[in-house]
Amino acid sequence: MKVVNGEARGNNGGMTIATPERYREMLESARHNGYAYPAINVTSTQTLNAALQGFAEAESDGIIQVSVGGASYFSGQRVDDRVTGSLAFAAFAREVAEKYPNISIALHTDHCAKPYLDGWVRPLLAREADEVAHGREPMFQSHMWDGSTVPLKENLDVAEELLDLSAKAHTVLEIEIGAVGGEEDGHRADIDEKLYSTPADGIEVARRLGLGERGAYMAAFTFGNVHGAYKPGVVKLRPELLGEIQREVASAAKAGKLGSRYTDVDLHDNKPFMLVFHGGSGSSKGDITAAVHYGVIKMNIDTDTQYAFTRAVAGHMFEHYDSVLKVDGEVGEKRYYDPRSWGRTAEDAMAKRVVEACVELGSAGKALK
Repeated sequence: MKVVNGEARGNNGGMTIATPERYREMLESARHNGYAYPAINVTSTQTLNAALQGFAEAESDGIIQVSVGGASYFSGQRVDDRVTGSLAFAAFAREVAEKYPNISIALHTDHCAKPYLDGWVRPLLAREADEVAHGREPMFQSHMWDGSTVPLKENLDVAEELLDLSAKAHTVLEIEIGAVGGEEDGHRADIDEKLYSTPADGIEVARRLGLGERGAYMAAFTFGNVHGAYKPGVVKLRPELLGEIQREVASAAKAGKLGSRYTDVDLHDNKPFMLVFHGGSGSSKGDITAAVHYGVIKMNIDTDTQYAFTRAVAGHMFEHYDSVLKVDGEVGEKRYYDPRSWGRTAEDAMAKRVVEACVELGSAGKALK
């Protein structure tokens, strides 16, 4: 890989893993042009390859991320180390992404709750700051601090510290304000009124973290979001709440109530926050469109792509049952139980779901040149 005019380019001249500058360009493009990037959670090199394939087929830039459990899984179940798994994921992604011309991919660590900070994100940020200090690029482009389980003051205390560390590491911070229902990697939250952030929360975030002048960050305000898959009617999203938060914060900024002087340019047409949509799998097209309209530029997708991958594997196994198993003393048929046979099918199915996400969020065909 070589760097040309501050941009990382593969041996074929196409874009590869985004530099910090390129990532900010991606986020600003989505913000100003009214679309969002799918952020695809992966847990293996196969699902990583599927995500890259999907983004390339959609001609879309995108974000690929690992959760706390995904990072551990990447390292191998006997190693079980999040930092090791994260670095292995990032290294593999950089090598393979060079073969996908004309798209930019950002790498992200997802949902780091308080118990995992010292053993995961803080060590990564420290290592990335050292890389930057020696004239190299950070391994990741952004990291998420999940303070949804702690009081808002403590959440923002940690966010302030991490925002300063992120600036040194040339990365973007992602925060969560409010709780996301359902379960992900062992973390559970009930589906109730706690799932809805308020404009007052937004004003406090802007007061503590600024609106970009202290460092780049994205905010996942909750509006009924739930991890996992649920039947219709269980999840009640209120994307209009995001619009209320954006308007109230912009109004407070214009009135000089946030401690800094902001211009209309800073406030981005009354959408001062770069927003993230968590629990996006299974959401209706209308809710997705509304969320993007109110300033969402990143939507996490995990459950839908997990299912697409596994459903294809199940289909292969059912279709070739007598070949993948040595039934009644037979020998089976190697070409069907070879992991590459069902692996290719699964990757294609997951890639197809990534393309669908790019189309839904409006990023398809908009890869930056």
